[in-house]
Amino acid sequence: MSDTDLGTLDAAKLVELYEAGKASPLEATRAALERIERFNDTVKAYVYVDREGAEKAARASARRWGQGKPLSPIDGVPVSLKDLTEVAGMPAREGSLTASGALCEDDAPPARMLREAGAVILGKTNTPEFGWKGVTDNRVFGATCNPWDTRLTSGGSSGGAAVAAALNMGVLHQGGDSGGSIRIPAGFCGVFGFKPTFGWTPQWPPAKEPTLSHIGPLTRTVRDAASMLNVIGRYDYRDPYAVRGQPEDWAVDLDCDLRGLRIAYSPDLGYAEVAPEIAARVREAAQKLESLGAEVEEVHPGFTSPIDTYRKHWFTASLEVWSQCDERQRQLLDPGLVANARHAENWSALALFRAQADRARLAERLEHFNQSYHLLMTPTLPIEPFEINHEVPPGSGMRDWEEWAPFSYPFNLSQQPAASVPCGFTDSGLPVGFQLAGGKYDDIRVLRACHAFLEAYPARFPTVPDPAQYS
Repeated sequence: MSDTDLGTLDAAKLVELYEAGKASPLEATRAALERIERFNDTVKAYVYVDREGAEKAARASARRWGQGKPLSPIDGVPVSLKDLTEVAGMPAREGSLTASGALCEDDAPPARMLREAGAVILGKTNTPEFGWKGVTDNRVFGATCNPWDTRLTSGGSSGGAAVAAALNMGVLHQGGDSGGSIRIPAGFCGVFGFKPTFGWTPQWPPAKEPTLSHIGPLTRTVRDAASMLNVIGRYDYRDPYAVRGQPEDWAVDLDCDLRGLRIAYSPDLGYAEVAPEIAARVREAAQKLESLGAEVEEVHPGFTSPIDTYRKHWFTASLEVWSQCDERQRQLLDPGLVANARHAENWSALALFRAQADRARLAERLEHFNQSYHLLMTPTLPIEPFEINHEVPPGSGMRDWEEWAPFSYPFNLSQQPAASVPCGFTDSGLPVGFQLAGGKYDDIRVLRACHAFLEAYPARFPTVPDPAQYS
């Protein structure tokens, strides 16, 4: 098998080849590195690549497979980590000119767990400054392009990871999601992205708003995501919010059918405006889920937009970042982050306390809703990807990303599991995704439904990041 062929495979297929002795982790790693070299100047998915370290880890993995002693089912699989995640021996610039660029001394939990499982860490993927917004650009590394049309945004904040997944620049990719940062780029780039129940995938150091942030995978298949979660979805004492009780095997129900599964389908949550083409693709996906055996009912969960509640939490986190900077550093920050921080200066402690109470009521409402329905289905996003280097669609009159991503952040406030699943394309050839959210700790059911859909209706991926190819 050629390196070109190896570079297109998912983790499950790679491991089959390792077991049969038909390919080696070193070959697969070099194939991934070759794809990074070919594509990265165009899309800017990676901000740091450790070729020497990756090849060294791949050689060690090849020896283990040769001896029949792999460390885990993803031993030798090429992976990436988001640049907000610390990896020993690599910088963590976090997309910020205020960061030193010094090499990290310790592995954050996802990096440690992946390394201990024998996965080959290729490098770090791009993020906006401190992950603060729904697109991926920053003053350090520039903007990450959409792989389907490089004139457009990849979404964010895990845009680098989503683009790397779409182009198979590595196979398993770690993202983080505090308001949609896994699901937004997954939707814009046409890959699978999953935000597990809060606390089941540990992180350290804490995120800027640690009670909103979830670590999770961006991959081409649900099975690969589950394989990654079998490694990173484990308790780590360093995370003060980590909880126990994770599934022994995150893939346990992937091969179950959808009979008996009750899915509430809400086209707009009762308050969002959705582009007609996207609404049509998601409605078709709902019908396809029904044809697979699920019971699908169009119904709204019964809450109003929680954008103000979310902003009280999110903008206050920006204010904390800004308050810790000296005057020189404040001049280096993303102006949008600064604007949000200065907006939060006007809020009282009582306003924030009330926002926390509103958050609790939203979580209670959604958990109550999940007593009647196993899953809630919505569009992932209401719009197509828009022009790169803009925080909102040009000419829209919007000021912030939460206005064009109304479906994602409610499930960060509620801390529930949620996924973005590719379900087709607009007439202009851009990906559309639907979101499935479940009750807390019901991650297995979310993964089961996502897998059933993608097995029946496989996603299509770009071969090269060339807008002319798809126009």
